[in-house]
Amino acid sequence: MSSPPRGDLSAQLTPVVREALEAVGFDLDALDVHQAGRRRLVKVVVDGEDGIGLDEVAEASRVVSAALDAHDHLINGPYTLEVTSPGVDRPLTRPRHWKRAHLRLVKVKQPEKAEWFGRVGECDETGVELLHQGELRRVEYRHIERAVMEIEFKQPPVEELARLTRKAPEEEPR
Repeated sequence: MSSPPRGDLSAQLTPVVREALEAVGFDLDALDVHQAGRRRLVKVVVDGEDGIGLDEVAEASRVVSAALDAHDHLINGPYTLEVTSPGVDRPLTRPRHWKRAHLRLVKVKQPEKAEWFGRVGECDETGVELLHQGELRRVEYRHIERAVMEIEFKQPPVEELARLTRKAPEEEPR
């Protein structure tokens, strides 16, 4: 019996791996299967609510390995498992990516516009509030062609953080 083509195999493994990861509190960011000689390379990108460190990658690796072993009939042969965290250059493509980027500087590309930088404020399922050149602007995700976090080597300006973490003004007592 031959194994399914790569795309089909990725599609078959995705729900298995997603369920295993969600059971321990992680998110499946991406799953891809490549043929590497006689073996397959199963690459799994995992994220967590507060990011993911080495200990969490190790735990995710154990969980994914057990799930794949329980469904070895899908892979049908030897494989190498690679579990990793998303890099800082990962595009922000889902609302949860934007939520995790709160207060971070991002580079945004919108269709037919020049790239620009903004700091991430509040976001929801349809869009994000960005601080750009001192002004807050709401941008719907559907109007973003590409966005990635920028690496900052110094602390962000306090004024920018204050604008993005603003609280509703309390009424003065009468």
